[in-house]
Amino acid sequence: MARNRKGKMSKKSIHALKVIKPDAAGIDLGSREHWVAGPPLEDDTPNVQRFGTTTPELLRLADWLKEQKVTTVAMESTGVYWIPLFEILDSRGLEVNLVNARQISHVPGRKTDMLDCQWLQLLHACGLLRGSFRPSDDICRLRALLRERNTMVDQRSDWVRRMQKSLDQMNVCVHHAVSDITGATGMAIIRAIVDGERDPRTLAQMRDRRCQKSEQQIAEELTGNWRAEHLFNLRQALKMYDQFCQTVAEYDTEILAYIKTLQPCMDDDQCAPPPISPSKTREIAKKGQAPMRQALYQLTGFDLTTIDGIGVDTASIVVSELGPDFSAFPDEGHFVAYLRLAPNLSISAGKKVPSKLKGTTTSRVAASLRMAALALRNSKTALGAFYRRISRRKGASVAVFATARKLAQIIYRLVCYGQSYVDIGAKAYENRFNARRLKYFTVALKDMGYKVKPLTAEVACSA
Repeated sequence: MARNRKGKMSKKSIHALKVIKPDAAGIDLGSREHWVAGPPLEDDTPNVQRFGTTTPELLRLADWLKEQKVTTVAMESTGVYWIPLFEILDSRGLEVNLVNARQISHVPGRKTDMLDCQWLQLLHACGLLRGSFRPSDDICRLRALLRERNTMVDQRSDWVRRMQKSLDQMNVCVHHAVSDITGATGMAIIRAIVDGERDPRTLAQMRDRRCQKSEQQIAEELTGNWRAEHLFNLRQALKMYDQFCQTVAEYDTEILAYIKTLQPCMDDDQCAPPPISPSKTREIAKKGQAPMRQALYQLTGFDLTTIDGIGVDTASIVVSELGPDFSAFPDEGHFVAYLRLAPNLSISAGKKVPSKLKGTTTSRVAASLRMAALALRNSKTALGAFYRRISRRKGASVAVFATARKLAQIIYRLVCYGQSYVDIGAKAYENRFNARRLKYFTVALKDMGYKVKPLTAEVACSA
């Protein structure tokens, strides 16, 4: 029964939710068992089955879905339990939708796994669930390798800090003598100390000719208290650092070999154009990242390193996390919002109200773009000038966020529209910004009845 416009009861019943996907299924995942709800039976009774988590059980689950003539499946992205099942169902040709658990976790009345899977099936059949973004299977394999490689790099950095701690405990300030202890001079000094060298003058002679400090200054910094326990800790930390370096090198080799197996967008003899910035060219050559840059260019057909602040590491993260095709994002606004780089504006009664950011994704791309934005704070480029302008007005944290957002917009335009990035320089950016300010203030003063005239050269000099 429903009420009409006059408030009287009507015999017209309220229609239930319309089913637009009758061949949909819902799966509630667990560490020991999976509950699957298929399309309801002919008498509208629930069609629920329970399966284990072993590989034979997952294969039986896929066969059962095929028997039920299911073409699309919805499941919660719980932990890592969904990955084996997702890969098996995807290989069988089923459309698998990963659903954010926050969207359906606060529904009352669902207390069992069997009811959870039925609720997933109902919502998915009615088209009320939105699947998470996931790149193609080839890119997912590249992403798995690159994520683990970056984890090894982070762990290697931890052992660098351990080496520096052991040196500080002996008052051997290698980090004061050189800017980077993992550079050629720093590692030569550390390896000599581990091999038994204690003479600070001999250690200072290992300095590179480009070091700004003299041998005498470096020798004073390398005079320390050589205790046996700290030397042993330093030796073990160096051994672990070398082990991680070897592991990272093996990952780089595997990643390059896998990229070559993918279908390239162009011939192998077509190379990426050289970077415009000489400093970026030297940095890429110093880190040995030129092969990776060429491989990414041949895979995707675009070079993200042409953008100021974005190096080979950041470009590889963007490609491995999002793939070379951004068609899943209708425009750059959706792309920026997916990366969680859109401002969190909550409006109530026409007014902005403070609200806590509730991110629905953990974006590695956004983190890498923030690091790239931070590297632009002293850059003599237009992006560097943009960062400094925002930082003066609203602080460094807002400047990092805003610059990362601008980098995301530039990346989207480069990938989707082929719009090449051209740096106009910091001075040209500031002149253009000042011209906009002048135009704004001129119009405002004109509205208030004032007339603005530029100062002559003589008046400007006297002022």
